[in-house]
This record gives sequence, structure tokens and C-alpha cells, in this order.
Amino acid sequence: MELLLIRHTSVDVPPGTCYGQTDVPLKPTFEAEAAATKALLETYGHIDAAFTSPLTRAVRLAEFCGYGDAVRDDRLREMFFGRWEMMLYDDIRGEEAERWYADYLHVATPGGEAFIDQVRRVGDFIDEIRCGPWRRVAAFAHGGVIASARVHTGLCEAQDTFRDLIPYGGIQCFTL
Repeated sequence: MELLLIRHTSVDVPPGTCYGQTDVPLKPTFEAEAAATKALLETYGHIDAAFTSPLTRAVRLAEFCGYGDAVRDDRLREMFFGRWEMMLYDDIRGEEAERWYADYLHVATPGGEAFIDQVRRVGDFIDEIRCGPWRRVAAFAHGGVIASARVHTGLCEAQDTFRDLIPYGGIQCFTL
């Protein structure tokens, strides 16, 4: 079975913003970026089922690609950064930030989650669809979700996962 994880297109927030689960706007280049993603997705052939994060940046791409009926699944949300949502990373300082930066895998953000929490919920999604009747599934999601899937499926170690994030509008294919 193949799982195609599709990253949403570029967001329209200041560079260096920690936006996580906040519903942020997309850049004015959305249609051009989405058209490129749709063309790339079509090269994979027939999709048996489609899922999406409920955040609008993923839903809009799913709809543009022809999957307006994609099942919204909360497990495909980006990591929740709690009190740090919409802060600039440069402004996230102090003891809590130092603990998180030293061990983001296990330390939760203030009022949010740790990366391992996201790996578990994305892993739960993957394990569930793996048992489904489909040959190819598309899921419209986020960079952190794709990173979590890479860890869950053994493609990389957690400490290495953010070194090779796919670009906005990119697709990563997992054979399950």
C-alpha cells in the first residue's frame, strides 16, 4: 500500500513564525503552487481514499486537487506549540525554551505538545490506514506530520527528520 503525504502550499506569515496549529492564510501564489502539486499528484495514478488535516491550508489544497470530500482527520494536524503559537522563534526564549530546544522530542512546548506526541498520533493514523482496503491513499497535511511519518516508518531517526523536509506543495510517498 502507498501513502502519499502532501504538504500544504506556502503560508503568508512573517518568516520565522511558529504557527503550528493556527489557521494561517496562504500566500497569493496559492493557485500556481497548488496547480504544480496537483500535476505532481496526478503522476501517481488512481487514489483510492483521501484524508486531510482539518486546518484550512491543507483543506484548500485537497479541494484544489479534486478531493473536496477528503476525510478530515485531527491526527493530521501540525504540531501544537501552545503558548508559542504565532510567536517568532527569535522571541521564544527562557528556561522553557532552553529545555525544549535541548530535547524537543520529549519536552512539550508550554501548553502544547512534544514532537513524540505528534509522532504517536501520526503513527496511529498510519497504522489504521495500513489495515484498510486501499492500494493508494493521499493525505494532505503539514511538514511536521510528514516528519513524524518518516520517524514512525523508520525512514529516519527523530533527530535527523527536520534536515530534509519536503518543500511546500511537495509529496512524499511511503510504501506501507
